[in-house]
This record gives sequence, structure tokens and C-alpha cells, in this order.
Amino acid sequence: MHNLQNTEQGKKAPLISFVITCHNTETWMLTECMESILALSLRPFEREIIVIDDGSEVSPIEELIHCCDDIIYIRKKNGGISSARNAALDFVHGKYIQFVDGDDYLRHAPYEYCLDIARYKENDMVMFDFTHNENEEFKMPSVSSPVSGTEYMHNNNIHGSACCYLFRRSIVGSLRFTHGISYGEDEEFTPQLLLRAENVVRADVKAYFYRRHGTSALHKGDTRNRLKRINDNLDVIYSLRKKSLSLPAHDSNAMQRRIAQLTMDYIYNIMVLTRSTNYVNKKLDELHREGLFPLPDKDYTIKYKWFRRMTNSKAGRAILMRTLPLLSREL
Repeated sequence: MHNLQNTEQGKKAPLISFVITCHNTETWMLTECMESILALSLRPFEREIIVIDDGSEVSPIEELIHCCDDIIYIRKKNGGISSARNAALDFVHGKYIQFVDGDDYLRHAPYEYCLDIARYKENDMVMFDFTHNENEEFKMPSVSSPVSGTEYMHNNNIHGSACCYLFRRSIVGSLRFTHGISYGEDEEFTPQLLLRAENVVRADVKAYFYRRHGTSALHKGDTRNRLKRINDNLDVIYSLRKKSLSLPAHDSNAMQRRIAQLTMDYIYNIMVLTRSTNYVNKKLDELHREGLFPLPDKDYTIKYKWFRRMTNSKAGRAILMRTLPLLSREL
């Protein structure tokens, strides 16, 4: 179902294309997501809202009839979120792109702040934070000075989620999400996207509401899903390392920081999700053969230095194996 609202406005592209992906998403969540976009101070011709239904068992379009004049609805065979987003990237027309998962939503006041940056500044990307708290208080944020994505990655850890970036469509080029990665598809996409950005600003604002689900990979008790998450994490690390080898030196060094961070997260995950000393040692041996362990001796963050030091000894790893599963959140 295609929205024809832009044809009368002529040939000017919308300011932002919002890409909403959904698969068997509860209608009330999807409605809340779309209404958070419609409530923004964007005139109809300034926005493009694309709903990619990734093969839901029952199409939600009948329940969304009140929004049909404002959206473009695309239904496709189920292929996963990477496939859904790729389909949208081949279709969007906006100057900027914003990914939104159909069970999440944009927080009005904080996101309006990001919109103003996109409207009035010539930046390739606006970065922002997310929250799990529906009652998160909005405070007037600070905004960093523009730097290149490469420079930002040299000096900072980044969000893995592609939903925490409002970015120019022109920097995407041929970059796409990799099919087959169920956990961590964003982790491969976002650092490559950042390296393409010449002007990046970070707004210290929580503009995205991320809904927690008890069915996430970390909470699923079955071995299959735990191993799928672990294997996908490792595939992303290997993929980024391979890509880094063909990058210019400055970009490659920036990517190496991200690879080290993801490797730290990977080690954490195999400790928490498997709780098996034998399995952890097996995977550390594999990382060692690939030149990824021990973790690089870098002053990235205090947490990174602490984790590196602990994983470098059997005693330290034994302590981590006992304590990490008791923690309520990931590193």
C-alpha cells in the first residue's frame, strides 16, 4: 500500500525516511511506534514512513487502517531483520534514514532535539542514546563538536544498535546488512557506516525507547539459541577483522578498537551463556590462534583494561566464571 502524499509536493525528497521493521509484532506496539513518528514536528512531505512486514503470520495492515494515508506498507517473505532493512534501503528516498524496530518507539522531546540538528546542521550522522525507562526524564542535552566517524571510533566506544543513529542516505552507498546473522547484525553494520561519515555529532540524549523482552537471547534457556548468539558474535568479529585489512591505516586502527570491544563482549557472553570452563578455554584457544586473544594492550576504557587483565590468567578467568553470571547486566 503506497502513500501518494509526496507526489503533490513535487520532486523534493523527504527529510527523513523512517524504516519500521516488524514480524508478528503486537498491533498496539506497532501503533505506538508509528504514532511516536507521526507526533513529530515533520510536515507530511518531510517524512517517509516505511513499514516492512517481514512475513508476519497475520498481516497487521487491517489493524493499521487509520495510518494508511501516512505510511508505505511492504510485506515480504520472512528473511530476518537484515533482509527487511536491506529491502528498505533499496527503496527509501529521504535525505536521512532512521531505523526503528516495530516494538520500540521514538521519545518525543529528545528526538525532536535530534531532528533540529538534522534540519539545521550539515552533519552526516546524529548519534543518540536509548533507554528502557518509559518515564526517563528529558534534560537539555549537550552536543559534541563534529568529527569524522573514524576519529570518533578512535576515541570512543559506540552503540551497536543501528536504531541509535540518524544518518544521511548518501553515505550508505552499497553497504548492507549481512543475511543470516540473527544476533549482532547491527554490530557489523554500524562501524562500517561510521567510517563513511565525515561529520558526526553525538547528542547526549535518550531519544529511543528500547523495549525489554524476556525472550531475548540472553534470557532464553535453550542451548540452541545460546550457541546461535555466540556463533553470530564470532562471525561478526571475523568479518570486521577481514574488512579492516583492506582499510586505510587510520580507519583500520579505528576498526581495531571496535573489534577488541566486540571480542571482550564475546568472551563475556561465552562465560555467562555457557558457564562452561571447558567451552570457554576452547574458544579462547581459537581466538588465540586467530590473533584475537589476549586482548590488545590498549587504554580504551577502565572496564576494558580490567577485563583484559582478568582474562589473561587462569585465576582471573576462574573468578570471572563465578561472578559474571551473578551480575544483572552485561559489561
